[in-house]
Amino acid sequence: MKASIKHVVPPVGYRRYLGALLLGWLLAAPALGAPHPPRQWRARTDTASAPPLPADAAAQPPMRRPAGDRLRDLRGQHDFQYVEGTGAPEGAGFLARFMAWLWRWLAPVFNTKGGRVAWDIIFYGLMGTTLIFAVLKVLQVDLTKVFGRAPRALPLAYETGQENIHELNFAEALAQAEAAGNLRLAVRLGYLQLLKQLTDRDFIAWQPDKTNQTYLRELAASQPTARPAFAELTRQFEYAWYGELPVPAALYQQVREAQRRFEQQLSGTGRAAHLA
Repeated sequence: MKASIKHVVPPVGYRRYLGALLLGWLLAAPALGAPHPPRQWRARTDTASAPPLPADAAAQPPMRRPAGDRLRDLRGQHDFQYVEGTGAPEGAGFLARFMAWLWRWLAPVFNTKGGRVAWDIIFYGLMGTTLIFAVLKVLQVDLTKVFGRAPRALPLAYETGQENIHELNFAEALAQAEAAGNLRLAVRLGYLQLLKQLTDRDFIAWQPDKTNQTYLRELAASQPTARPAFAELTRQFEYAWYGELPVPAALYQQVREAQRRFEQQLSGTGRAAHLA
């Protein structure tokens, strides 16, 4: 039996079906992600469809400058005055100019992160120190003991601050202070002796809580001629005692001589007042 090969030809219905399927695919290709045309072709298409550019696209419109009167008016308005805050105003004093210069010098440092941290530490440290100092002063704490500095010891068993000038034996106390070499205490005792003499003559009204400036005002009202000499003695006493300055023997002799001259002046003033 002789084999024969038969060509299988799809029926006409199948051909029509494949043709319709191919036509549908071609129509739906743009929506299904069909490949875009080449870049050069797209550029030519876009250029052709875009409107033409102006001849000079970078040209700027002419600037309009306000009139001179309008400019002066704008400069005078506060809202248009932009001034850096680091400069001192015109006519400022020396301190203001110095602070402005200091701030200009420190501003670049404080504008950094490390500078701001350092400024916070310095600022809060100063605030804390001031607060602690104020609290200690209110509580009347001896700051010399707090910071490890003890007051200078006196070689005599003598308490200062609560002396009663009417109960002190000045001659004996002065002799002991001079013999012990405590010339600062001797200056103090000589000054207190003058206060007692002024009180005995009713030139001042002595009270333990009064200040030396109060006695000077009282003396100026009662005996104006005696005030200058007593003011100088007061200054010497305060420098030696409150300033804790050493008093050499030569300087002490000068101070004691001035105190004795004032005692004589008081004696003459007292006799004159008694005769009057």
